[in-house]
Amino acid sequence: MGKDLATIAFAPEDRVTYRHKVRRCLDALARMLDESLFATVDGMTGLEIELNLVDEDAQPAMRNAEVLDHLADPTFQTELGKFNLELNAPPRTITGDGLWAYEQEVLETLRRAADRAAKAESGLVLIGMLPTLSPDHLVLANLSANHRYRLLNDEMVGARGEQFHVDIRGVERLQSTSDSIVPEAACTSVQFHLQVPPDRFARYWNASQAIAGVQVAVGANSPYFHGRRLWAETRIALFEQATDTRPEELKAQGVRPRVWFGERWITSVFDLFEENARYFPPLLPIMDDEDPVRVLDDGGVPRLGELRLHNGTVYRWNRPVYDVMNGRPHLRVENRVLPSGPTVVDLVANAAFYFGLIRQLADEERPIWSQLAFAAAEDNFHRGARDGIGAVVHWPGHGEVPVTDLVRSVLLPKAASGLDRFGVDPAHRDRLLGIIDERCRLARNGATWQTEAVCAAELRRGLSRPAALHDMVLRYWALQQSNEPVHTWPTD
Repeated sequence: MGKDLATIAFAPEDRVTYRHKVRRCLDALARMLDESLFATVDGMTGLEIELNLVDEDAQPAMRNAEVLDHLADPTFQTELGKFNLELNAPPRTITGDGLWAYEQEVLETLRRAADRAAKAESGLVLIGMLPTLSPDHLVLANLSANHRYRLLNDEMVGARGEQFHVDIRGVERLQSTSDSIVPEAACTSVQFHLQVPPDRFARYWNASQAIAGVQVAVGANSPYFHGRRLWAETRIALFEQATDTRPEELKAQGVRPRVWFGERWITSVFDLFEENARYFPPLLPIMDDEDPVRVLDDGGVPRLGELRLHNGTVYRWNRPVYDVMNGRPHLRVENRVLPSGPTVVDLVANAAFYFGLIRQLADEERPIWSQLAFAAAEDNFHRGARDGIGAVVHWPGHGEVPVTDLVRSVLLPKAASGLDRFGVDPAHRDRLLGIIDERCRLARNGATWQTEAVCAAELRRGLSRPAALHDMVLRYWALQQSNEPVHTWPTD
């Protein structure tokens, strides 16, 4: 935001001024919506992939600064931990062979990146949570050398006022504490972006919320943390708890968490930005000199910097995004529910399923969110994260139904119709959705492969849990480079 974050010390009045500035940004946003100033072209997509750096022994490598120096590629950025990177694929439409182009481009980018990362004695692994991470890795000294991360950590620690507690009850149980937010760096995800017109935003966001539980169940890839087998997608529970700034008393009062599913269906994108301003105090009250209303009065397009920064510190699983491209403002839905990995083709299949399904659901005359209670959608989300591909979810007209049956009989045909509406080449549509179908038919995704491989190493080969996890990660890393879908991987 044009300031040296290393020298910032926030005063109480900064938060008051920032709050007023966010409200002024909201006024500008409301006016822009009323005056139809947004780009109305839809269908532009984006893809962000977070990944782990490992050494030759599959242990986390705290070398993202060195790796970035070797890469010299602006499509890669730091993430919270020194063992994390993020790849931002250039935006594109998925019409025609767009999904295939994503796959090829990401594969080539990762191949090139792996060659250069090797110069820093590092490899790249796409996995929801790296099973070889230990508590000794997730400490403040391993926070990325980015002043904003340190500032964010300090503000969240100050807001919490005590240690962060994690208590995850899955197949096994994990209890731990931390004096920083660094454990959240264990969570690596993939984010899908879809640009939509303002008058259609609510339909796409609602559809994304409705299917979040199905997405995470089918795509789960994070069953282990600190040596324990927890949820199929433990990343969800860890992210919710490891960054929870509320002490127990505020939880008891019903104060909303910053990692938030939400609490209602919406009628406008404005609902989400306004909720963020109403419910969540500023964490990073960093201001620029722009007066957004004056910029509008002068015929310009405001950056809405404070609103965007504040929005970035409220961690919705489906987040609204305001951005400006080529001088024109636009809106995007950012879908954040899925883990990274297992392979690039698995990621792109997940993207095809998501983009196609929400397009079809958003276009339906009787929308799914008019039939599904919001609380049921949230319950589905946590069922999917906990139980993975074996989850049973609630769906209108079907009651309690195994997620695999729901996907194969109801949702995949809808996703295919949605991809047709986007103009996706049928050959690419069928190949990618076929991966989702086979995953569901075999009940095999990243989480089940990891657990089966570890169990085989423990029971058949007599390895200890740490040795079995280490063995599994080395095999996972090698199989990932084949780009064969995870449901085809051998476990022994």
